[in-house]
Amino acid sequence: MSAFHLLLALLSILTSCISASPSYNSRPFVSFLARRQAPSNTSTAALEVDLGYERYRGVADSSTGLNTFKGIRFAAPPTGSRRWQPPTIPQVNRDRLIPADALPERCPQSYMSPAPPGFNYTGSEDCLFLSVYAPPESQNLPVLVFIHGGGYGLGQGSQDLSMIINANNQSFIGVAIQYRLGAFGFLSSDEIFRYGTVNAGLLDQHFALQWVQNYIHLFGGNASQVTLAGESAGGGSVMLQAMAFGGTLGTSLFENAIAASPWLPQQFGYADFVPTQSYYAFASAVGCFDGLAQNNRNTSIFNCLVSKDTDTLQNASNAISGSARYGTWAFLPVTDGRFIQEAPSQQLLAKRVNGRRMLSGNNANEAPLFVAQDIVTEEDFVDFVRNTFPLFTDDDISRVLLYYPSTNASDSADTPRFATSGTSGATAVNVSTFGAGQQQRAMNLWAETAFVCPSYWLAEAFTNNDRVAFKYQYSVIPAQHGIDIPAFLGPAFPEQGADFVKALRTSWGNFITRNDPSIRTDIAAGGNVSSPTGSSNPSNGLLNPAKGASSWPAYNLAAPYQVNFNQSGGVPINESPYPGTPELELANVTQFREPGLRNDFSLVNAYTWEGGRGMRCDFWRSVAPIIPA
Repeated sequence: MSAFHLLLALLSILTSCISASPSYNSRPFVSFLARRQAPSNTSTAALEVDLGYERYRGVADSSTGLNTFKGIRFAAPPTGSRRWQPPTIPQVNRDRLIPADALPERCPQSYMSPAPPGFNYTGSEDCLFLSVYAPPESQNLPVLVFIHGGGYGLGQGSQDLSMIINANNQSFIGVAIQYRLGAFGFLSSDEIFRYGTVNAGLLDQHFALQWVQNYIHLFGGNASQVTLAGESAGGGSVMLQAMAFGGTLGTSLFENAIAASPWLPQQFGYADFVPTQSYYAFASAVGCFDGLAQNNRNTSIFNCLVSKDTDTLQNASNAISGSARYGTWAFLPVTDGRFIQEAPSQQLLAKRVNGRRMLSGNNANEAPLFVAQDIVTEEDFVDFVRNTFPLFTDDDISRVLLYYPSTNASDSADTPRFATSGTSGATAVNVSTFGAGQQQRAMNLWAETAFVCPSYWLAEAFTNNDRVAFKYQYSVIPAQHGIDIPAFLGPAFPEQGADFVKALRTSWGNFITRNDPSIRTDIAAGGNVSSPTGSSNPSNGLLNPAKGASSWPAYNLAAPYQVNFNQSGGVPINESPYPGTPELELANVTQFREPGLRNDFSLVNAYTWEGGRGMRCDFWRSVAPIIPA
């Protein structure tokens, strides 16, 4: 071993010993060496990055014009004795130049309930990697860090960030991260808390953000101008990172945050009955109680779990998760009193958050995938509410019925289904393109509690002092959960017109680079106006279709405005919103595609939207302690 390699190894060991928590910020010497070893900015050397602990060679992507570095390790393998422990710094491995030319293996997967037969849940426990997308010769560019969704049980850091970077003239760098999922990332109980860590997946995300602070300059990024973004569980992760350590981190890890459909499942305390029940079910599934029954009482359940082979653990993680309540997962973030100190509804109300600016949004139809399609009568609806919120009393149920009034319409093939206007007429409480009557009543309730209201609460939390919030809704039919991300990041779906996609990607890009999602009037209107002023176009009868997005006002309680992203025109196509995916098939929905799609953006009052959605979110906050949320 050379003297240089020996020095790196000793520094790594030393800084690991003196650090009480897994923090790259406690490694200034290794970081300094990484900076000293940064390659010169030539065509060849620009693809070689020396991180101090490892060296990587990226790829010059001729199709996107970006340098990509896929599969960079940011933490040691969380395997063996490192299972259910906080992430730790990687070991020094400088024996070779590692090709960063392929996505890393995904983390083990766990499907929601009910799990489809034959689902492939396998992955690698050694999965704490990230990928970087950087324009050549970058210098001091803003940075987008993206957290994938998937219910904290599915997904991987495979989102290609090239398209949104290209759409914004190569003006920022993208980073896509992975984190432990299912039981590996979110197993929780008193024993896990005492001998390891709960919320391990959230700590992985936090660790990746620290990695960005220390190393993104080697790719031409500005660590003081980071935007953290995510969708669904990724958006929920953004929310929880904004709440981390009681909101005391300020802007040390990110300035801006984008939470798309932030998922807030029921968030229990780490040792509450529900997560503990999942812990024991998991332990039983891998055979740890069998060992205890054989007089092996000196081995704790925790130690037994750590000793199990990965195939056994992966199978149990998926099996137990797939047996949870319909439409959710068994292993989820918990309130631990340390990293996540309070329930989101309460901490966000107190406005104790990290970061300075928030862009939060939701889709028009978030819930069809997560609600059983068998709710016909009001009795069915009441049973749905009781099963979803088992701690609700009869009085609580009565209040739900008050806030979610029924039209008594049935959801049959003859019942009209259509997208609401959001401002008048029928509301999302009782009708959408996916359902009507009691079925839609249940789907809208689930959507508001799980995705929509958290996006409201996040916006409200960033309305004090020097913080700023912006709010939106994605409404392009079918507007189901997750459909907005292809429009923002790509590749776009057929119902997302070229002008629409350009507008949405520019909006995110402006927020990342300029701290404001407003876009030029001509981009917002697309081909929908005859002049760049964004006035009216008599040919289509729409008045200022760029309204709102071209001068996007900050969200506040006195003027709770959001931009509604929608389209008009196009050719109708009737098909499944999830073609070719049998486990996701729902009723066909009339969608609209080119030619003739036109942007139709508007500025609306988010509080009065959909028959008083803001009021309903206030109601859910009032009962959040017994949900818990």
